[in-house]
Amino acid sequence: MTHNPISISIPNPPLRAGDDLGGRSHAATTPFGPLRTHGRFAYRPITDVDDFVWPGGARLAVYLGFNIEHFAFGEGLGANIGPASPQPDVLNYSWREYGNRVGVWRCVELFDQLRMPTGVLLNTALYDHCPEVPDAFLARGDELIGHGHTNAVRQSDLDEAGERALLRHCRDRIAAHAGEPPKGWLSPWISESALTPDLLSETGYRYTLNWCHDDRPVRMATRGGPLWSIPYPQELNDIPMIVGRQMDGAAFADMIVDHFDEMLAQANHATRPQPLVMGIALHPYLVGQPHRLRHLRRALAHIAQRRDDGEIWMTTPGAICEAMEAATGEAAVGSPDVVTTVATTAAAGG
Repeated sequence: MTHNPISISIPNPPLRAGDDLGGRSHAATTPFGPLRTHGRFAYRPITDVDDFVWPGGARLAVYLGFNIEHFAFGEGLGANIGPASPQPDVLNYSWREYGNRVGVWRCVELFDQLRMPTGVLLNTALYDHCPEVPDAFLARGDELIGHGHTNAVRQSDLDEAGERALLRHCRDRIAAHAGEPPKGWLSPWISESALTPDLLSETGYRYTLNWCHDDRPVRMATRGGPLWSIPYPQELNDIPMIVGRQMDGAAFADMIVDHFDEMLAQANHATRPQPLVMGIALHPYLVGQPHRLRHLRRALAHIAQRRDDGEIWMTTPGAICEAMEAATGEAAVGSPDVVTTVATTAAAGG
C-alpha cells in the first residue's frame, strides 16, 4: 500500500561555488578554491526543516535493513570473525554461512513476534544457494532490495558496462521472483563508481541506500532523472560496530535504544519538529547468534512499544521513497528496458 503524507515542496538549496546539480563532479580550479564536488545535491542544514508528517501522523520513520548475503567459497571478499587464512578460509566462510542456515530463521521468528516489516537487502546468488530464504521474506510481504549478486565482489571494481549488467541482472532476477522489480539498491560493501547513481536511475531504480549523509531523504541529480537517497546507517550497523569496533551484543542493543530515543526526541523537537528517518542495519551471521539475538530482541521490543503507542512509523525504505515521491510529485521513471523486462516476465508467468 502507498501512504501519502501531506503534499510538500522540498526546497532546492541555493547553489554554491563548485556545485553542479547535473550529476557531474568538478575539480577545483585553484589550490584554495572550492573543492571537488560530486554534483548530486547541494548542502542543506538539518535546521532547515520540512513541515510535514509521515503516514499516521508520526515524525520518525524507522526501518530494519536486513542484509542477507552469500559469498563464494575459497575466493573473493567477505567479513571476518577471525584472522584471514589462506583460501579456502573455512573459519570465516562457515561463520558467514551460519547466518543463512540458522541466524536468518531466528531473526525471521523475532520479526514475526514483534510484527516488524523488513527491507531485505538481497544478494541474488541466494536464489541458487538457498531459495527458501528469499521465499520466506516474500511470503512475509517484506520489501526485496537489490544488493548485488554476491558480497564477494566489490561493485566499484566493475567498468560501466559491467556495472550496468549487474544492476539489470539483480533487477530482473528479483522481478522474476517477486513479480515486480526492486525499487532500491545498496551496493555490496557500499562501493560506488562515479557513475553509480546515473546507472541506477537509468536501469529503473528509484532510490539508493549508499549515502549516509543526512537523517532525511535527499533528492539526487542524475543523468537519468531524479533518484532518492534514503538514509542508511553506517554507525547503527552491526558490522562496523561488532566486527570493526568489537562491541558486544548488549552494548549494540543499548546503542540502538539510545539512538532511537534521541532520534524520536529530535523528530519531535520543541521548536523545529520535522520528519526524520532512522535505519538499523543487521546481518544474520552477527545478530542471529544466540547471545546477540537476546539483546536485539530487547532493543526491538523497545521500538515496537513506541510503534504500538503511535509515536513512530515502522516501515521500509521503499515505502519511505513512495511517500517522498507522493509528497513532491517527483517519481523516478523506469527506463524502457525495465518495462519490457517486467512485461515479458509477467507474460511468461515468471
